[in-house]
Amino acid sequence: MPSDPRGAATARVSPARFDVEVPPPADGSTRARVGRLTLPHGEIETPQFMPVGTNATVKALDPDDLRAVGATIILSNTYHLYLRPGHERIAALGGLHKFMAWDRPILTDSGGFQVVSLGELRKIDEDGVTFQSHLDGSYHHFTAELSIAVQEALGSDIAVAFDQPVPPASTSLASVAEATARSNRWAARSMAAHTRPDQAIFGIVQGGLDPELRSESTRVVAGLPFDGICIGGLAGDETPAQRLATLDVVVDLLQADPRPRYLMGLGSPLDLLDAVDHGIDLFDCVLPARVARNGQLWVPGGRLNLRNAQFVDDPRPVQDGCRCVLCRNFSRAYLAHLFRSEELLAYRLATCHNLTFTLDFMAEIRSALRSGTFATRLSELRAARAAVKVALHRQCSRS
Repeated sequence: MPSDPRGAATARVSPARFDVEVPPPADGSTRARVGRLTLPHGEIETPQFMPVGTNATVKALDPDDLRAVGATIILSNTYHLYLRPGHERIAALGGLHKFMAWDRPILTDSGGFQVVSLGELRKIDEDGVTFQSHLDGSYHHFTAELSIAVQEALGSDIAVAFDQPVPPASTSLASVAEATARSNRWAARSMAAHTRPDQAIFGIVQGGLDPELRSESTRVVAGLPFDGICIGGLAGDETPAQRLATLDVVVDLLQADPRPRYLMGLGSPLDLLDAVDHGIDLFDCVLPARVARNGQLWVPGGRLNLRNAQFVDDPRPVQDGCRCVLCRNFSRAYLAHLFRSEELLAYRLATCHNLTFTLDFMAEIRSALRSGTFATRLSELRAARAAVKVALHRQCSRS
């Protein structure tokens, strides 16, 4: 990576490169920017959304589907792959890319969110988290060092530091402070444990909604030679206004930092738009795929619930002009039939549509930024996606 933004050269040679191709305008009308993240398995244009393939698969889709919807990077999860089928097995079979036949970049989440969200099934101390598997009740102890070792065995393009996220709005300030300080220490341990030269590593900023805690965590994480900066502990129980105010605290401190910024767990189109406007480059969320499997299809200006009776005789495509396999070949009536018949094809077609919708929206944002029209089109872009914002974005967890 480039030299540290504070001037101290980093000894580590990074396998990742991030170039800002269109910086935010000088008039301050937006903090949005266009970048290019180059990784061992390919290039990613930013702002970009990462579909979530928790168990080494985006549910209902194969790699050809992912390429067709426009995915250039996906996320898989360390906790789930550690438990099943096991990182050693995946490594012995040639690594995660070969295992799932995906030749483009992969980011692996650290597993921190999953292990600390197990409630009574886990215990946190300074060393790490002891937890019971949600699969068979067996006990495991996850540390920063183990999380990194698992991710190195998986061979993802980007590993992520181990952290302790907490619900930002409903957690006491004392508990947020304790978790943030621990996450800061685990960030340093994660960085020290990482040795794989062909794998980038991102650090995670925590701090809840408290400006001082967020600022301190940002300084700690940015002071380490990570290849990118994750912003964690949001997309939870905070309001959109609280989230954006917190992003401003972090982005203010990262203005001169050359690394990409990744807001974890955000997926509704309107939320993505607002976060891009506030300077974020990367996102992930299960939301587009999850609501698709429930029959919710996203379209400009709203959403359709294909389980509703009004669609059983509707011959139109879900969205006119959409390039996805569903809209090019099938009617709303056919998809409504598949859902009522509980046919597995319903999940594939609906997921392809929602991910195409999301990734095309990100491409539209990048196009507006490149043409210099993003700030003037914000109201138009918001109006076209406002109705797609759903309460289910609270379920957009890293799982």
